[in-house]
Amino acid sequence: MAAYRQLIESGELKKRAEMARRLLSPCRLCPRACEVDRLSGEVGFCRTADRAIVASFGPHFGEEEPLVGQGGSGTIFFSWCNLGCVFCQNWEISHLGEGEPVEAEELAEMMLTLEARGCHNINFVTPSHVVPMILEALLIAAQRGLSVPLVYNTGGYDSLETLKLLEGIFDIYMPDFKYWDEKIALKYSLAPGYPQVARKAIKEMHRQVGDLILDHRGIAVKGLIIRHLVLPGGLAGSKKIFQWIAQEISPNTYVNIMDQYRPCGEAYRYPPLDRRITSQEYLEAIRAAEEAGLRRLDSRVRARLAYWL
Repeated sequence: MAAYRQLIESGELKKRAEMARRLLSPCRLCPRACEVDRLSGEVGFCRTADRAIVASFGPHFGEEEPLVGQGGSGTIFFSWCNLGCVFCQNWEISHLGEGEPVEAEELAEMMLTLEARGCHNINFVTPSHVVPMILEALLIAAQRGLSVPLVYNTGGYDSLETLKLLEGIFDIYMPDFKYWDEKIALKYSLAPGYPQVARKAIKEMHRQVGDLILDHRGIAVKGLIIRHLVLPGGLAGSKKIFQWIAQEISPNTYVNIMDQYRPCGEAYRYPPLDRRITSQEYLEAIRAAEEAGLRRLDSRVRARLAYWL
């Protein structure tokens, strides 16, 4: 049973939704703490007021294998973002805001539709700036029978205050750990203190859900998945990130080391981000993860290794 099902009858889910909504005015939902009054239509860095903007939703078969299974991961892509990555692969969504504002009832209907289509989970992509809207819609969907696990698919720039409201609601956390160096994070994602924020956030996520647990079909039911995108020129600080994960989280952490970086957005203005990674850079990242003692690399890592070799 998905965790949030236990919070419906007690009224706790409704209470959490109300508490999250209060974080919108003044807004302190994420580490930026813009303190604009989103309930009155003001917008801060994420350029989102009091309604979530959805770019698309549907079954996704390109996510991590434990999320996809046979039915796919039921993704809902939110527009805008609380990060400003100059190389974002979803530039039109995150920087240009392509999408349509939705009411809570519409967002709830998307969740129920994805479950009805056989998706194994509801995967909220870029949720950090729209947590109150998600919880309001979840309350409606859960009351109408939604029961699949929820995935919090985030860039890793999340506040502890918000994450603690989500305990017992989200079954699976899937944060990025993008950078080890604060100056690089600021330059390429406009994210002050990103490494420190991400470390605290990931520790809190792991405290809530632990290492990834799979059912008899190999489908994720609960736990932590960490994504790491290898960047050109070693900009991400992959080796130190993997060492930290193994030592401070768990060597049994499920990690997806991604090789799909390509220059997007304004990356052409920021060498070496104006090129793809080399085979050597990807192989060095895999080696660093293994030397750090990480034991659960996403199965597709092996397929990527075969490609690079």
